[in-house]
Amino acid sequence: MTTFEDALRTVEEMDTPDGYKAELIRAKIVVSPWPEPRAFLPMKSLREQLEQRAPQGHTTSAFPVLFSFRAAERAYGPNLYVVDEAVFDSDSRHADAAALSLVAEFTSVSTRDVDWEEKLQVYGQVVPVYLVVDVQGGEIACFSDPSPQGYRAHKTVSFGTPLPVPAPFDCEIDTTVFKTA
Repeated sequence: MTTFEDALRTVEEMDTPDGYKAELIRAKIVVSPWPEPRAFLPMKSLREQLEQRAPQGHTTSAFPVLFSFRAAERAYGPNLYVVDEAVFDSDSRHADAAALSLVAEFTSVSTRDVDWEEKLQVYGQVVPVYLVVDVQGGEIACFSDPSPQGYRAHKTVSFGTPLPVPAPFDCEIDTTVFKTA
């Protein structure tokens, strides 16, 4: 029987094709594409807006990093994230998800269900803020206030409508450019 540690090591050592990432989802290794090029401008806009409001010592990035959620036996490579910079002082090939202050996933046809269900449940126990940019649905959702049962608060707006993001960011995201996605 394969353990979580064995599966995590396999994901870390995979040589995925350019434009793809490997994650550990529901005890399975899943290879999926990075967001389509049309998500570039919305992702850039979101990153720039979050960089201005990131907590002290945290950085905003889309650099491919695998974050381990040991309690849930999952490992994800978010599309965009805000994380404590200290997490990069490690020799490990994956990072501890507890260092995340925000995760943003941009849905695609192949990842939409995982972003809205699987990741929502797992992130909802650890990550303070989770943004789902639903490219197919034309909306963005903000989930916050994690608990062992999942997020206790959320708000969804259509692209073009400002989205309030709570602490530790306390800002409003301009989603106008998201209409192009």
